[in-house]
Amino acid sequence: YALFVINRYRQAVLVGREPKDAALEAVNTAGRAVMFAGTTVVIALGGLFVLGIDFMNGLAVGAAITVIMVMLAAVTLLPAIISLLGKHVFAVKMPWARKPASGAQNRGFARYAGALQKRPWVFGAVALVVMLALAAPALSMRLGFPDAGGKPEGNTSRIAYDLTTEGFGAGANGPFIVVAELPAPNQVAGAQKLSAALGKTPGVASATPVFPGTGSVSKDATTAIIQVQPKTGPQDAATSTLLDTIRTDVIPSATAGTGVTAHVGGATAVTDDFTGVLSDALPAFLLVVVSLGFLALMLLFRSFLIPLTAALTSLLSLGAALGATVAVFQWGNLASLFGVTSTGPILPFLPVMLFAILFGLSMDYQVFLVSRMQEEWTRTKDNRLSVRRGLIGSGRVVAAAALIMFSVFISFVFGDDNTIKMFGLALAIAVALDAFVVRLIFVPSLMTVLGKANWYLPAWLNKILPDIHVES
Repeated sequence: YALFVINRYRQAVLVGREPKDAALEAVNTAGRAVMFAGTTVVIALGGLFVLGIDFMNGLAVGAAITVIMVMLAAVTLLPAIISLLGKHVFAVKMPWARKPASGAQNRGFARYAGALQKRPWVFGAVALVVMLALAAPALSMRLGFPDAGGKPEGNTSRIAYDLTTEGFGAGANGPFIVVAELPAPNQVAGAQKLSAALGKTPGVASATPVFPGTGSVSKDATTAIIQVQPKTGPQDAATSTLLDTIRTDVIPSATAGTGVTAHVGGATAVTDDFTGVLSDALPAFLLVVVSLGFLALMLLFRSFLIPLTAALTSLLSLGAALGATVAVFQWGNLASLFGVTSTGPILPFLPVMLFAILFGLSMDYQVFLVSRMQEEWTRTKDNRLSVRRGLIGSGRVVAAAALIMFSVFISFVFGDDNTIKMFGLALAIAVALDAFVVRLIFVPSLMTVLGKANWYLPAWLNKILPDIHVES
């Protein structure tokens, strides 16, 4: 946000505006875009409430308050400070920086914009193919929680995991706990039948027997407990399949007519159930966030195609980031390059948190870029000129903002924990692809091809929408 405001202030100063007038112009243009961009971030974070998970709600509230505070500072405190400092804001320059001439544009982005608009179909098609190719592995994504076998060698949890696997089998690291409610005290026959059936189930290494007077039966003799050890490890797909088989086939058939009611728990079962809850809630989460973001951008740009493009391309960026993550952490491609110690399922939190952060950032970039285009369109009604000047005016800001976020996220990859690496790499890839491939290549190419249709809004809808403009 600060980058966008300062960039507009700098441009106003370069064309001869007085510092106070330049600060006012920055607030009237960039400030309003920042407010809408911040709103889309809050919308994305608010979508976490759809999941219905308490601790996720806490994360959403905390992050949303932070974004609001940063947004308010960018449109109040920052303009006040730069207005007081005047041209001294740019007094200290990097050794390689050149002083631009008054009114000079970014020559690099000017040349790039010209090349893109000469062949928009080529640029757009290449960008789309790249994103779809990267997203392809996401079709085979398997969600689940990694076990201690993914810890670095020498880690105490990893040592314990390996010793347990070597001595008792991989399933000993995550047994199922089957709790059977008996029909009457000491009537354990049904529970014993269930234990025997579980022990004979394909994929089960062992199931503990049930005997009255032992730890397998409660003190009041109304409940029995059976520990079921799978042959496979906690994060293996076969273990999840076995859990489903036990719940849907083995328990109903073994307890039929016995009066026994049984439930499967244990750490592995709990994580598998939690994965299912997040997976089931993901479509609703995406729908709510994308729909609200679409409405906010339609209100800002008074267009149908621009917010639709922004919403759909954010999903494209999500798919590409997830695909790249699957290729590294699930398939093992380039795993050694990133120091990944083992492969396995993708954390069920990842798609949710990734999209909440990515959607906010991608909408920020979209607002910064298209708001400049909208200003030019309002003045000239020339779509090609508007797209070109939007790229020239805001392309560098989008690139700089994305590089900052990329450097922050990629630093997570250099840690030892695979979970942190996964989040860091996914976010870094998502930001880089969304900014440099989607916002700076695909969106301008598509807008060039669509022409005046970009700015079309049905008359009846235009009448009922509040009249809001980025520029005063």
